[in-house]
Amino acid sequence: MYALTGSLRSRLFRASTLAIALLAVGACSSNDESQFIDETPVEVLYNRAASQLRVGNNEEAAKLFDEVERQHPYSVWATKAQLMAAYAHYEENQYDEAIIALDRFIELHPGNRDTDYAFYLKALSYYEQISDVERDQANTEEALRALTEVVRRFPDSKYAKDAQLKIDLAQDHLAGKHMTIGRYYLNSGNYLAAINRFRLVIASYQFTTHVPEALHRLVEAYMALGLTEEAQATASVLGFNYPGDRWYQDSYALLTGEQLEPEEKEGSWISEVWDSVL
Repeated sequence: MYALTGSLRSRLFRASTLAIALLAVGACSSNDESQFIDETPVEVLYNRAASQLRVGNNEEAAKLFDEVERQHPYSVWATKAQLMAAYAHYEENQYDEAIIALDRFIELHPGNRDTDYAFYLKALSYYEQISDVERDQANTEEALRALTEVVRRFPDSKYAKDAQLKIDLAQDHLAGKHMTIGRYYLNSGNYLAAINRFRLVIASYQFTTHVPEALHRLVEAYMALGLTEEAQATASVLGFNYPGDRWYQDSYALLTGEQLEPEEKEGSWISEVWDSVL
């Protein structure tokens, strides 16, 4: 066995270092090649995602649409895949995920021809979560804002008409929530709080189905507080606008039972509000 000289040992060390470096480069190249080989052509990948969506495998479809964007971020298919991934989440009732994806699409592609649909689908994602009037109405308020945005931004869009219909339904739902609270206050004898709720329905939701009852409940609350002139004026507005409604009949019976009649009163709150509405 011969001893290695210093210079020979140095050359061997450099050679081994170079070999390790070459192996590392080879490994990286191998990984890169593997990643390239695993990459699926964009049309194939998009069609797989669409097929999963058609058969109802929405979660898998969303993953594959996301993969389209990951593998082919600069493809024209990537933009469409972003929107389709959001739709797949919506179909799976994964509304939070859908909203996040739609916000991202809107931010990245504000001028895209499908942006109106993105706004509309976002609104639907809130609208589908509207709960019973007994529960919190945060989603109803968000839906109303998002639907209003659709109509405001895209009045000529094919989604605007349905958005307006849903706006009316959302407003009716919110009015129903206030009516529920108002009735509770009225039945509890908290008349001032009840009046505030019923006034809110009349002032802010005047085109909903709850207005006739709100007017009658105001008559009840005013009579309970001895505010007969306000009660008469409110019943007068109710009778003029809803003469055949059951709520007017109830208000009329309540007043005549106290030897009073519905009567317009100049300067009353209801007269001023109703004039401004008309």
